[in-house]
Amino acid sequence: MANAWQLFAVVAGAHFLALLSPGPDFFLIIRSALLHGWRPTATVCLGIAVANGIFIILAIGGFAALNPSGALFQLLQAAGCLYLAYLGVALLRHARTGAASLHSSAVVGTAVPPSWHRRFAMGFGSGILNPKNALFYASLFSLLAGEHTPPTQQWAYGLWMFAVVLGWDLLVCAGIGHPVIVAAMTRYNALIERITGVILLLIAGGGLWLLAGALVTK
Repeated sequence: MANAWQLFAVVAGAHFLALLSPGPDFFLIIRSALLHGWRPTATVCLGIAVANGIFIILAIGGFAALNPSGALFQLLQAAGCLYLAYLGVALLRHARTGAASLHSSAVVGTAVPPSWHRRFAMGFGSGILNPKNALFYASLFSLLAGEHTPPTQQWAYGLWMFAVVLGWDLLVCAGIGHPVIVAAMTRYNALIERITGVILLLIAGGGLWLLAGALVTK
């Protein structure tokens, strides 16, 4: 049980830190909240969360259908580790670029919000068309499957991630109207991205180490 909780802490921590690192979805939420307020933007957040949920379902279902001892599974697992390492290096190298984007996204004003369907489509489109979302979940769940994590445990992780994405995005759109929140995100953005980069590199390195050990023992 301790190992299960430790694994959950690592997975949940890495996922949440990745959420804290601003990306296209984050800036869409900021822009919508500043223009239309937090209530209409909640629909945008729902669309983003549903897109993440689809990637989670595809990642769990896809790796569950593969043979864990097969060459294709091991190749995908290695590719997932390398992608997480790539993300970690990219975050460490470009840790300060998000601050400028945060400043430029702060548009002041109000506007009539689009319809519910259009707001949902905006959020869903932003989430589903972002390849980083798909690759992140595929990489993360390939490592979990490689560790022979039970399917029920993986689905529990997936449900947790969906809830965290929706909850965090709603929290962002509710608080973005406060200048203190924007200033804090701008001030600590570089630190957040560096921490996230280091954690992703550690996860990727651990996954590659375990994969190499499994290949040697064959």
